[in-house]
Amino acid sequence: MTFLVPLVVLIPLVGAALALAAPGRGALQRGITLVALTASSVLGIALMFIVDRGGPLVMQVGGWAAPYGISLVVDRVSAIMLAVSAVVLLAVFIFSIGQGLADGDEETPVSIYYPTYMVLGAGVFNAFIAGDLFNLYVGFEILLVSSYVLITLGGTAPRIRAGVTYVIVSLVSSILFLAAIGLVYGATGTVNMAQLQTRIAELPSDLQLILNLALLIAFGIKAAVFPLAFWLPDSYPTAPAPVTAVFAGLLTKVGVYAIIRTQTMLFPESSVDPLLMVIAALTLLVGILGAISQLDVKRMLSFTLISHIGYMIFGIAIATSAGFAATIYYIAHHIIVQTTLFLAVGLMERQGGTTSLSGLGGMLRSAPVIGVLFFIPMLNLGGIPPFSGFLGKVGLFTAGAALQTPAAYWLIGIGALVSLLTLYALARAWVLAFWRPKPATAAPAGPAKEPAKAPSTEALRLREREEAMIERLQDAPDAAPTQEQRGIPRLMVGATVGMIGVSLVLTFAAGPLFGYAERAGEDLAAPDTLASLVLDGDHPNGGSGSTGAPEEAPNG
Repeated sequence: MTFLVPLVVLIPLVGAALALAAPGRGALQRGITLVALTASSVLGIALMFIVDRGGPLVMQVGGWAAPYGISLVVDRVSAIMLAVSAVVLLAVFIFSIGQGLADGDEETPVSIYYPTYMVLGAGVFNAFIAGDLFNLYVGFEILLVSSYVLITLGGTAPRIRAGVTYVIVSLVSSILFLAAIGLVYGATGTVNMAQLQTRIAELPSDLQLILNLALLIAFGIKAAVFPLAFWLPDSYPTAPAPVTAVFAGLLTKVGVYAIIRTQTMLFPESSVDPLLMVIAALTLLVGILGAISQLDVKRMLSFTLISHIGYMIFGIAIATSAGFAATIYYIAHHIIVQTTLFLAVGLMERQGGTTSLSGLGGMLRSAPVIGVLFFIPMLNLGGIPPFSGFLGKVGLFTAGAALQTPAAYWLIGIGALVSLLTLYALARAWVLAFWRPKPATAAPAGPAKEPAKAPSTEALRLREREEAMIERLQDAPDAAPTQEQRGIPRLMVGATVGMIGVSLVLTFAAGPLFGYAERAGEDLAAPDTLASLVLDGDHPNGGSGSTGAPEEAPNG
């Protein structure tokens, strides 16, 4: 089954090449992309079952045995990340087809959009299966180069400005990552993560700490943890709705995945876990305080994205199999729900002409379906039972309580508070956009009409409170003027409904999925097994994992 491992990256890359060879033929490009992403989704889900039953799959590219060759590794953690990411890429692609057909591809020029979108997917997938630090760096660079193109689609001034910020920050993080790789190689003589597990343990503790912090800083920028998340709220909201959705759902999680992989494989006895607790708390609090002060819904969701990264860092800092299991489940939940919310906001923008709450209102009457599509993931992200957001947080809090340390108890309290504040920020946005009447606008010239009935005193007081609350909120710095209402294509609604369905699967199938996450967490807590498989081809569990090296002896 090891032949399936490289297909994870090859399928979207071949699809990108074929789509690029058909410029100007939108229908053909859409068909190629749809087939490639569907195949990637099926492959990702299949790999989840394969590695869960038979153990990790390892392929040594070109038959060069580790640590000299390039190792591609799919275990339970990378498999679930592959599956969830592929499904999200497919759903957002379908959403973008609907938008492109309705708007004439003004936001997403087909000649470059579809190939670049698949290259982005290939970079994400490559990062998840990388068995060495340099190949992980290559995966980051592939997805970042394609994201530079996607974030500036349309060429508007706000997008170019945001794209420049995004490019500069990404280049800085890449330079730091490359420098950290150089430090690791200089200290150990290898970049293969399986071999680094033993070699880093032999280094002096102060040198281990330096290497650990160097990698954490590089990955912290990519994962948008405090205080390295300043770039995100000004970058993501300006992109087209499909691009914002896929960026918010996937890109920061690749950084979180890199932190999980390096902390468990390279630094299993890390001394920075208390520091990660502090970073998690600050990320949770600063992110949500930014969210509740925002008037623009996209910026509000961008800040909640930063805030909920803190839950994942909390799980990593717990550094137990239970903490890792809850983190894996929560990452899958957050990828799906955060993407769904941004898709719903894309529908709101088409219906209301803006994402600023000052210009939205009355949408529950004019677009009740959109109201429901925003309401369900809103409850999920806010941690309302029995949704997956609640289950993931309970798993994290339970794992934290098992540590029986003051820091863990403080973080549990902060996490519960942030969950409530998340629900408050999202519910306030829902009420202002859907429940309250649409703000009055100047009446068009025409024949005089009978004056409307004067509002009651209570209604006037409620309106005054709403206006006072809106005045206290901060609008987007590059807030665009309200656009004309546009139709809502069925494909866009269908993609959003599909994503809500996937999020409900996480709830209704929480038992087996959390069981899968627990087994993945146990794998992360015992990295020796994976390291032995990568280096020696030994599979202590009797699974089907193997390498592609020709000199390996058959298993007895």
